[in-house]
Amino acid sequence: MDKVKLGIIGYGSMGASHAKYIVEGEVPGCVLSCVFDNDPTKLEKAHSELPAEVIIFDNYDELLSTCSCDAVLIATPHYFHPELAVKAFESGRHVLCEKPAGVYTLQVESMNTAAKKSGKIFSMMFNQRTNPIYAKAKKMIDDGELGELKRSVWIITDWYRPQSYFNAGTWRATWKGEGGGVLLNQDPHQLDLWQWICGMPTSINAFCYFGKYHDIEVEDDVTAFAEYENGATGVFITTTGEAPGTNRFEISGDMGKLIIENDTLTFYKLEMSERQFNREFKGGFGQPEFTVSKIETTGEKPAHKSITLNFINAILNNEDLIAPGYEGIKSLTLSNAMLLSSWTGKRVELPIDAELYKQFLDQKISNSTIIKENTNIILKTKGTY
Repeated sequence: MDKVKLGIIGYGSMGASHAKYIVEGEVPGCVLSCVFDNDPTKLEKAHSELPAEVIIFDNYDELLSTCSCDAVLIATPHYFHPELAVKAFESGRHVLCEKPAGVYTLQVESMNTAAKKSGKIFSMMFNQRTNPIYAKAKKMIDDGELGELKRSVWIITDWYRPQSYFNAGTWRATWKGEGGGVLLNQDPHQLDLWQWICGMPTSINAFCYFGKYHDIEVEDDVTAFAEYENGATGVFITTTGEAPGTNRFEISGDMGKLIIENDTLTFYKLEMSERQFNREFKGGFGQPEFTVSKIETTGEKPAHKSITLNFINAILNNEDLIAPGYEGIKSLTLSNAMLLSSWTGKRVELPIDAELYKQFLDQKISNSTIIKENTNIILKTKGTY
């Protein structure tokens, strides 16, 4: 095989943008073979924008049974990601899946099982892993430059959304349509980067607020506290209701700290380990000396096509995946744990009780109170759960 024939599943804004750079030849070794959507408006758009040789389907099963594509890129609403991926694996296709991996971990477990059984290449569209700043921070931590990690704090509140954003689609910000709020819609990249760089915690205690700043039924404000096996702690703060917002990621270890903010990576490097200083210093007051430096990084800003290219090269040349699909469950576990902790009012141990989470989610779906009339939302109940 010298070319991978790719099918794009879902021709919304993301699916169309993926199709554009592939059709324009920006991913060597990849050709767009087919597209699927079941929305007549999107199908019409695909017919008008794509070359005649791209086959357009309104039936996914028909695509899998008749199209000669080698792989699919799934860019549909969240709930459908695992189901569509499982069918693709069972039909012998490789899969690249948009974030998030799914809405609840039980879904994603079945997707991971199907992927392993198929033996096909499986990747997630976590393109922020290609951001030179985050990649450098991870390498510095992996290389031991921060020593043992002690704390991480990510304040990611620059997701401000007005009410009109949520009014634009009946599926938005509902348990039935989207399956979650800021954690599932805006934060999957940050949750993935948090665990990719700092590792998975052992427990989560979170406070989620539902419809705090908007007339919606899902979470729009979250503060979570994480604990790690080595005793380190982490805090994750996010919202769609705060302006101006902040994006600051601070990681502390016993050899200093890293701060990522305003597209800059700053290293506060201790001259000796804080633990060593604590044992040896004899004065009443004092702290380890340190230097401050801006860490230079090289490389392009992250783009979706970088993950797509990596996926294609993994199929053609056995290139290592930047974002293996099996890791998609990790960031979803974090968001599910935060919601479950808030729903139960308790600290949640990881891995979570996936069945219990699904029970709560099903209840939220069945008790949905959103009524949309002339784009105005009436919310009968809101607040914390």
